Amino acid sequence: MKISELKDILKAELLVGEDQLEQVISGGGAADLMDDVLAAAAKGCALLTGVTTIHVIQTARISQVAAVVIVRGKKPPEEMIQMARTYAIPLLLTDYSLFVACGRLYMNGIRGLDGSW
Repeated sequence: MKISELKDILKAELLVGEDQLEQVISGGGAADLMDDVLAAAAKGCALLTGVTTIHVIQTARISQVAAVVIVRGKKPPEEMIQMARTYAIPLLLTDYSLFVACGRLYMNGIRGLDGSW
């Protein structure tokens, strides 16, 4: 699935990554504990989270996550947006809850990879 499709499915606002909408994501996962992301994230996946700190972007960079989706309509601080831009990590916002957002992606074919998340 392309990031543009993920954006449409989640009715998300794209904050960073206009030039990466055609990038394909390989799967997805959800976590609010970044330790869980480090332990289980697969390269090229989408990370859904309710956390709005720079630690999310730092973790996404280390884990080679393809895109970060902030749920529940939370607005990330400018520092987080700038860091996502610096590391070229697409950052999206959706009003859906974490549960509903994951369900919508699952219903559209996104799966966790090899038991991750």
